[in-house]
Amino acid sequence: MVNDTNSTLPKIALGAWAWGNDGTFGGELGADTLRPIFDAAMKQGLNLWDTAFAYGMGTSEKVLALFLKNLPRDSFLVSDKFTPQCVSEKSPAAFKNMIEMQLSLMNLDRFDIYWIHNVVDAPFWIEELAKYFEGSETAPLIGVSNHNLAEIKQAAQILRAHGLRLSAVQNHYSLINRSSEDSGILSWCRENGVTFFSYMVLEQGALSGKYDTAHPMPAGSARADTYNPVLDKLEVLNAKLKTLAEKHGVETAQIPVSWAIAKGTLPIIGVTKTKHVDDAAKAAKVTLTKEEIADLEETAEKLNINAVRFWEKVMD
Repeated sequence: MVNDTNSTLPKIALGAWAWGNDGTFGGELGADTLRPIFDAAMKQGLNLWDTAFAYGMGTSEKVLALFLKNLPRDSFLVSDKFTPQCVSEKSPAAFKNMIEMQLSLMNLDRFDIYWIHNVVDAPFWIEELAKYFEGSETAPLIGVSNHNLAEIKQAAQILRAHGLRLSAVQNHYSLINRSSEDSGILSWCRENGVTFFSYMVLEQGALSGKYDTAHPMPAGSARADTYNPVLDKLEVLNAKLKTLAEKHGVETAQIPVSWAIAKGTLPIIGVTKTKHVDDAAKAAKVTLTKEEIADLEETAEKLNINAVRFWEKVMD
């Protein structure tokens, strides 16, 4: 069976969602601003990049492609996605045209990881993905994102029927959104050798210690609409994170990432500043105790913050 190993993956992936300038984060990020971030990451060995056509309708992919140009192909890993809402029809041709357009846009001959981005007509698209890669010796690791446990199992079954395997699951997972853990998804992934990618571990900066009631997120951004109303609760958790960060000699933002790694997941960290790269690299070296993990989780649970975003659901 092909695409059957995740052993070459690093501890952390770097996310290029914000590079798409799609209004989620606020502000504009150009290639000149992002280039030093990319270079800093590669220098520190953080070479797994997560993107999607949906992030600015190709904008994120184009910027990343610009930086990858002329680099040895074995020096980086690219994680990209098929987003059902980005195609105009439900057909085999639509899948083939999308992935081949993405490869052309990024000037690549293959992706290292390829995902079905969400559950809209997911069984159909997983079937088409499986047909596309069936018998291929260069199939990428195949993953599903924003799926619940039943949908994950269904995807795995479809892939098996075509001689492929489900290698990865990617869901929103953080100290204030642990539904993928509560629903048994993390346990299922461990039992079946599937890597769980945790995205929004920092809740788009809400768990970085940067924002509080006196310093809210930029008005007009989607994240501001979600987190600014609960900054008083987030201050409580961020205070706990800060105390723990000081104990370990790191920054506040590094603790949620270290927590996600300790939980057996591979966090995807959005990077829009070189500092974010440094934080990610340092977070991978922090080891939290069981007691510290339990304390963080207990604090977060008491706050009862609803961090489920408009594109997702509570996992069951």
